[in-house]
Amino acid sequence: FAADVFGVLTTIRYSKNTIETICKSLDNLNLCCAFISTPSLYFSVSPSVRKASKVFDFDTQWQHDPGYVHYDFNDPLNVPSDLHHTFDVAVIDPPFVTRDAWEKYSQTVRLLLKPHGKIVLTTLAENAPMMLELLNVRPTAFKPSIPHLVYQYDLYTNFDDVVFSVPNPEIPE
Repeated sequence: FAADVFGVLTTIRYSKNTIETICKSLDNLNLCCAFISTPSLYFSVSPSVRKASKVFDFDTQWQHDPGYVHYDFNDPLNVPSDLHHTFDVAVIDPPFVTRDAWEKYSQTVRLLLKPHGKIVLTTLAENAPMMLELLNVRPTAFKPSIPHLVYQYDLYTNFDDVVFSVPNPEIPE
């Protein structure tokens, strides 16, 4: 558990190193990000990236943050119209890894991203063909560490990034 900026205890899904690595890439990009179901990353990026970004989440514990946007993936197109096609990067970590969930998240991503926007997401390796089909993303060398999870996720992007080209030392080969 970790305390967010409001002192609310939240479960951190990723290891500290994984959060730092993903945030390093996002901070290097220094672009406007849509953090979709990824509050731990939103609250961990640099202040400049966070100020330019939004966190889309169902959990209303974040509602006092100026970047919070209530989001229900079961209603994927229900996001404020003034945010349509305004983000340079979408960062996604859904609570479910099914095709149905990813189809809904993909609709949201396409609605929020600018043309040629960048995508960073995590999901199962077995989802690689579906991720390529839905969002044109491919797995990177870096794999996220998610303590206490019984299966391994991959990190996918639609762009090359030197930060993600290095394997995570926390994950055995």
